[in-house]
Amino acid sequence: MVAEIERWRDEIDAIDGALLDLLNQRARLALEVGRRKKDAGLPLRDLRRERQILQRAMRASAGPLGPAAVERLFRAILAESRRAARSRRERRQSCA
Repeated sequence: MVAEIERWRDEIDAIDGALLDLLNQRARLALEVGRRKKDAGLPLRDLRRERQILQRAMRASAGPLGPAAVERLFRAILAESRRAARSRRERRQSCA
């Protein structure tokens, strides 16, 4: 029983590592999109796009996470992307 639990925990740890890699990859892409939006004079936040992301994620989840949990997770991801973009912009402005 304990060995089984440890195997599952090892799998969880591996998935956590993969999630972190994917989230950082996503953040890098979101920062690049933000940079290009700034260069084009577009607003950083696109509420229509955010709604699309949330709706797609909620529809795609096969469970056991329900739509509300998926929405909370993706709202946090989107908020962190915006925070990273603001932080990056502030760092660049302070260096100028």
